[in-house]
Amino acid sequence: MVGLTLPAARDLAQYGIRVLTIASGIVETPMLATVSEEFRAGLAAGIPFPQRLGRPDEYADLALSLIDLDYLNGETIRLDGALRMAPR
Repeated sequence: MVGLTLPAARDLAQYGIRVLTIASGIVETPMLATVSEEFRAGLAAGIPFPQRLGRPDEYADLALSLIDLDYLNGETIRLDGALRMAPR
């Protein structure tokens, strides 16, 4: 998705369409509600700051902010508390 964001933004600009990507980290969802608190705490422990899982309202707030910023186009915004996959 990251690699497609800028080309799509450039292709769709002629139609007045902006393209933005939200790269979310681990978000508290109904699916995560089915696992133990211990498992969720282990996931949160791997997030640098803030050391917790994301909330759906944070995702929604970011999406609404992106809509309001009409000069922003062709970007991927990370919403992940600086979490990155560890090298193997």
